[in-house]
Amino acid sequence: MSDSADVPSETVARLRSVCLGMPETYEEPAWVGVRWRIRQQTFAHVLTIECGRPQAYALAAGTEGPATVLTFRSSGPELDALSVAGHPFFRPRWGPTVVGMMLDADSDWEEITELLTESYCQQAPKKLARLIDRPALS
Repeated sequence: MSDSADVPSETVARLRSVCLGMPETYEEPAWVGVRWRIRQQTFAHVLTIECGRPQAYALAAGTEGPATVLTFRSSGPELDALSVAGHPFFRPRWGPTVVGMMLDADSDWEEITELLTESYCQQAPKKLARLIDRPALS
């Protein structure tokens, strides 16, 4: 059921430029949408919710769609803040460190870059995470 065509190509391109700029990352089709990984760990996944599918994402995001969503990893105070921030953020029931974000024309790409950098650093081996210049989250 993998289909990256459902995600707007401009969105995939912007995410690709962020994610593939980090050491040893690669992009692959996920069961739905596209994901970016460091070794065997996913640190970013983008997909489109349509007609309430995929159901787990539609329920977590509170939408039947169409909507493009990005999931990533977070921890500590950032995870706590994102968990209660409300739109565009949501917390899926799977994975204690997974956060979702609705993407649209008003998405803050500087913030997305910061969040994906932190997600990468959380999933990457320490020696690779140390190579990253981590921007301070606002």
